[in-house]
Parts: sequence; structure tokens; C-alpha cells
Amino acid sequence: MTLMEGRRVRLATETRLIEATAVADDPSAPPTAFAGSLSLAAGTEGTVERVVEHRHQSGEVREYERLTSLLDAFGPEMPAGSRQQLEEKIGALEPAWTAYQEQGPRVTVRVRFDNGFILDDVDQALFTAC
Repeated sequence: MTLMEGRRVRLATETRLIEATAVADDPSAPPTAFAGSLSLAAGTEGTVERVVEHRHQSGEVREYERLTSLLDAFGPEMPAGSRQQLEEKIGALEPAWTAYQEQGPRVTVRVRFDNGFILDDVDQALFTAC
């Protein structure tokens, strides 16, 4: 299910948020002290403010698209040996392409809860429609 902006949603599971802060004077130092945590209860309701679809393509997927485009555009005009070599390269990249197609896009949302909290850049799977 892809959520839409303005839609009412409910947190599907209790979600614990942790904040760590650096104790050292150096702001670039890694966090060294646990400052606290906040848990949002399952069933907390809010409104979707933003939906972002992420389509991460690996190098193999981009190469597959490039080579198939090349074959589609120039395949009939290519010498037989070159065309066969290109088809072999495409065949070798086919598993990566198939996995990419099956994976689908990753969708993240920004939700403003009724209690005023905002949860941003989280997977839509954490929510159910109200």
C-alpha cells in the first residue's frame, strides 16, 4: 500500500526513538552518552505530510538499462558478432534487473502525529490506514 499526502494513518507497532549526544567539546566526535529515548505507542494516529519514493539503482541495473537501450536503438544495424556480445552482456545482467524489478520502490513518509510529534523519513510499512 502506498500512502498519500493528507491521509490519516495509525502507527502499526510501538516505535522507540533514541537520541545520543556528544559529551566532548568536539562536535565532530561520535556520540558518547545516552541522553534518553522516546517511545511512540502502537495506534498513535497522525496525518501524512509527505511521501517520497526512492528507486535505488545499482550499477548493474543502470548498465542493463544502458545496454538494452543500445541494443534496441542500434541492434539491427550492428555486426552480428557485436550484437551477440552485447546480448551476452545483457543476459549476464538479467538477474540483477529481475531482482530490481521485484524489489519495487522504497517509500518513506513524514507523519505529523496528533500529539505534535513528527516522524520523518520512515518506511511507510510502519503505518496502517485509519
